[in-house]
Amino acid sequence: MAFRLTPQDTSFFSLFATSAGLLVDATRELTRLLEVQPSERNAVAERLRTLEHECDEATHELINKVNSSFITPFDREDIHNLAANLDDCMDHIEETADLIVLYRIGEFPSGMAEQFEILSRMSEITAEAMPRLRGLKDLPAYWIEINRLENQADKLHRKMLAELFNNSTDDAVHVIKMKGIIDGFENAADSFEKVAHTIEGIAVKES
Repeated sequence: MAFRLTPQDTSFFSLFATSAGLLVDATRELTRLLEVQPSERNAVAERLRTLEHECDEATHELINKVNSSFITPFDREDIHNLAANLDDCMDHIEETADLIVLYRIGEFPSGMAEQFEILSRMSEITAEAMPRLRGLKDLPAYWIEINRLENQADKLHRKMLAELFNNSTDDAVHVIKMKGIIDGFENAADSFEKVAHTIEGIAVKES
């Protein structure tokens, strides 16, 4: 990494770690959706809304800090992109979980537990990678694993859609609802990959 003569504000890294930690909490709440009765899912969705608000606050603080700081740890645009991509992960998770409640979904389709498991793993290794942003070291294994998980999510997404369309005896409205939910969680997986791509770009640029 290029040697810097100027001091850095380390609070940027703390805010990135906060956002990533909130994503771990969010994916844990997703898992709870599988464990509770449909009547109890609104409470889970409410906790996810709280986490989404906290993530928004961390994102806003990051953006404000970029705009008010003379020195930043890396390019301002990269900080903006990383903050926005982390926020997108949360937005997709919270929005799709809320749809489960709003659509009054009863039984989850086959593969939903695996979809949640992939998102949980993506959130965990993203949070584990955040402290390494300080030195931009030992990060390749992180983005390689995220890419592998995203490929796994893509395959599962296609399988779930095929089963929905090929085997469903439900009415068309229900099929549309389920497709929206399946797609929403796939969008969350895509957002985790965008986070990894942004970090990879930062590491290459700063090396």
